Amino acid sequence: MFLSELNTLKLWGADIGNAYLEAFTEEKIFIVAGPEFGDRKGHILIISKALYGLKTSGARWHDKLFDVMRDMGFTPSKNNPDIWMRPSKDGKVYEYIAVYVDDLAIAAKDPAEICQILRDKFKFKLKGDGPLEYHLGCGYWRDPDGTLVADPKKYIEKMMEWYEMEFGEKPKKIKTPLEPGDHPEIDESPECSEKDQSRYLTMIGQLQRLVALGRFDIFCATMTMSKFRPAPREGHISRLKRMYGYVSETWTAAIRFRTAELNYDDIEVPQHDWMRTV
Repeated sequence: MFLSELNTLKLWGADIGNAYLEAFTEEKIFIVAGPEFGDRKGHILIISKALYGLKTSGARWHDKLFDVMRDMGFTPSKNNPDIWMRPSKDGKVYEYIAVYVDDLAIAAKDPAEICQILRDKFKFKLKGDGPLEYHLGCGYWRDPDGTLVADPKKYIEKMMEWYEMEFGEKPKKIKTPLEPGDHPEIDESPECSEKDQSRYLTMIGQLQRLVALGRFDIFCATMTMSKFRPAPREGHISRLKRMYGYVSETWTAAIRFRTAELNYDDIEVPQHDWMRTV
């Protein structure tokens, strides 16, 4: 996101419909047709497409997309093989496609052209292609001054709906994720019930996902409480409830991608005689 803003690239999103069915199996797989196949009942049918549910379908789709990206001139980045990059036509910047199974986030000079190639040349059935507004749980929009903003409000809404359904009430809003100076490792409250243990795992998973969506303010608290997943206590789940209350209180928090160079002209720089004061 930052690179797309820094290099004035257009940011688009797209979803590849029935992605697995674009790939073919490498194994010999067959089924015996049942009554739902009508006159073909009892026939042996060969499966050629990477159907959803087959163990290797994910790998076959990844191989298919790898060939497509290579054909379009993209190469996987060394840091993350699911982030593809290529030089732009003018050679001044790189263009990027971030892939998560069948969801694409495209940062390019002309993302519409990339989508059209995927449709016309590779016959992909794209859905929702256009300027990026929502991707993998995070919403994208622009401030009045044009600054790109990413916020996980919709994901937080789902978290709060789950919380209210599980506990029968909304979390109590609070200003900090954990109490200052708290030491959950010395908690001696009773161990959680089996149901609360399951809730604890779900809550940790939701909070970890929220961190991945940009809520770095709860990173430390989430990692601290993650240590107690094998045997959480009632005091530990109470702390997670507090964290949900903090998220509910700060649900408007967002990341703004500002790329302009900061102006420090108005900041006074104190003068020191380093020879004598050091």
